[in-house]
Amino acid sequence: MKLAVVGAGAMGLPIAARLVALGHGVTVRDIDPEREALARRAGCALAPTPALAADGADAVLVVVVDAAQLRAVLHGADGLLRAPALPRAVLLCPTIGPADAEAAAASLSARGIDALDAPMSGGPARAADGTMSLMVGAPEEVFERWRPLLLQLAARLFHAGPRAGDGARTKLVNNLLAAVNLAGAAEALALAERLGLDPAATLDVIEQSSGQSWIGSDRMRRALAGDARVLARTALLAKDSALALEAAAAAGFAAPLGRAAAARFAAALRAGAGALDDASLWQRARRPRRPRRRTGR
Repeated sequence: MKLAVVGAGAMGLPIAARLVALGHGVTVRDIDPEREALARRAGCALAPTPALAADGADAVLVVVVDAAQLRAVLHGADGLLRAPALPRAVLLCPTIGPADAEAAAASLSARGIDALDAPMSGGPARAADGTMSLMVGAPEEVFERWRPLLLQLAARLFHAGPRAGDGARTKLVNNLLAAVNLAGAAEALALAERLGLDPAATLDVIEQSSGQSWIGSDRMRRALAGDARVLARTALLAKDSALALEAAAAAGFAAPLGRAAAARFAAALRAGAGALDDASLWQRARRPRRPRRRTGR
């Protein structure tokens, strides 16, 4: 197939490289020349604009960070909707709010383009080997039409619902729970340490008991080992948990646990930890809290 990937970041680049390895012709567009150079070395062609990357493509995967970037890719002066020959399908892969997914899908559908609201989960390694998850919101016939391509991208493929935005809703629910689990794991192990326990030994117990969570184990193992590599920036889960709370508020749902977790991530951002790996929540949880100052008499 003739494919395009707009956004060659942590997920977009391994996706593009995998599609090349599977025999597809892949054109990449990214605003970072270094990422484009890596894409070229992986066998991708390059295009100077999203419009030219998308020109005549069977499908375009938009793998950017947020809704603002997505709007620029679609509607900018050189956006893909200005391609000389419009693509047949566009996969909307960033984690965004449901309303943004709906608006993007509507603008694509109005031009006869299949729109698949398809946020991802799993990280760069799973993107590279095709074992990541995709949560797809699209009409049944559109989902089935593109199932062969979707299965080349994701071993864990979920049709989240028939509406554009159902993929976004599912991803935000998942990521809010991820934020709750990660904040909880960091706090629990900080408590273990305060109680005089070995946090690593305590995590051994948790992993074989009812408190286990995948994200807690993955992040806390790295944190306890002193692994400071940035595999998942704190800013991303901060963004996603905030978006989930916006969706909850729109649905009239309070989400008190989600609010508590999102507050931890927001505090990490205010402290300048947004570019750090989200495993750094462990170090923040270990710090003693300052007592609140009493006012009045």
